[in-house]
Amino acid sequence: MTEVSSGEQVLVTTHPDRTSEVSVGGSVQALDGVGTQDVHLVVTALVAERAAQLGRPVRVVHREPDGERRLVVTPSGQVHDDEPSPAEPLPAAEEAPAAEPVWQSYSPPPVEVPDTALVDPSAPAGPPAPAAATPWSDPAPAAPRQARPWAYDYPEGRRSFLREEPAEVPARRGWRGWLNQAGLRLAPVDAERAERLDELTVAQHWPGPRTIAVVNGKGGAGKTPTTALLAAVFARHGGAGVLAWDNNQTRGTLGWRTEQAGHDGTVVDLLPRVPHLLGETARSSDLARYVHHQRADRYDVLRSKPLALASEQRVAPEDVDDLHTIASKYYRLVVIDSGNDESDPMWLRMIDHTDQVVVATSTRDDHAEAGALLLEALASRDERSAALAAGAVVVVSQAVASATPADVRRIAEGFSGLAREVAAIPYDRAMVEGQLRHDALGPDTRRAWLRAAAAVARGL
Repeated sequence: MTEVSSGEQVLVTTHPDRTSEVSVGGSVQALDGVGTQDVHLVVTALVAERAAQLGRPVRVVHREPDGERRLVVTPSGQVHDDEPSPAEPLPAAEEAPAAEPVWQSYSPPPVEVPDTALVDPSAPAGPPAPAAATPWSDPAPAAPRQARPWAYDYPEGRRSFLREEPAEVPARRGWRGWLNQAGLRLAPVDAERAERLDELTVAQHWPGPRTIAVVNGKGGAGKTPTTALLAAVFARHGGAGVLAWDNNQTRGTLGWRTEQAGHDGTVVDLLPRVPHLLGETARSSDLARYVHHQRADRYDVLRSKPLALASEQRVAPEDVDDLHTIASKYYRLVVIDSGNDESDPMWLRMIDHTDQVVVATSTRDDHAEAGALLLEALASRDERSAALAAGAVVVVSQAVASATPADVRRIAEGFSGLAREVAAIPYDRAMVEGQLRHDALGPDTRRAWLRAAAAVARGL
């Protein structure tokens, strides 16, 4: 019988009502959704992975209503009854002579000097030696490489000691995450690996600023929630330097649905300060009086002025250029909430600065049709706009509780061939009312927005 460490033991208890639980190191976890016949397989698989990590068997005690069974799981996954037997002593290994270090056993062969190289001082002087080459003269041809008898001949293709990839972090969720908290070290399942990959994709930083334009020609299609929540995901996972900009001359509501700082600064207030903010004496903190920091979600908002008429806050195309120059100077990522007028020069100039187009739509047919028509119009505008349309990401939000998953799938399939990727967002009341906060969303909604942000990041 293989020797087992007494400190490694997993207790499995199956109750008369056929429910089961696992205890490791004093912590207990119910195996919900695992049938009686599968308890043994689930626990054996988990314990075998732990045994492989430890390099030694692990003891399992399974208590059932009709008795108790003690088992031992080996690193190879084999299961044996726990019946201790005297361990056979291992044969003593013969002591091998210590190997002599290479650098002590090696002695370079003597270098023979040919007789012709010796100089006879009594010999008559010959022709003068050629002068050394000057820096501006043609270099002499390189002599053939001489063999170096003292050099060690290292094998080719040696594997580096430096690890090219970081070690995988153990599982943090589900049964595996719970067992890891109890002392095991189990790998994550595929779903957790996929989520970690999305997090890494969103967290990357690009060489130079990037601009995302959230568009749809219909109001109420979800542009503002898409702008705010994409900015929140990018800032939470990738750090500061994310700006959400309300590029709207017709009462944009991004400022209403986000947190307000201790001032009323808007785009209108920022424009006169463009020369200073682009000057050498400007500081990043100077911008704080015009943008509104989202303390929990870690991004900034540049508001429009929804209480003013469009005629009172008209922004010209050259103003968009100045605002984008400032945004690109102080932020690494800019997410723009656009207006509904696709013919507005302000809207068109935004497209000229865009690196990634995101079409926001709900499950309503008119919202989806407006988004599709916008992509088709971009595709016929010019070569650069056509590339933006082909690489666009469509975010389909289930904006009303009455919409069904089938409605979401129908809209998503309708954009197949028009856009690069389509991401679906489930209904969440926190997206419909009040301020938009990432923490207020449900777990499934947060995961959906992370998946959508990763799709956007792949286009940057």
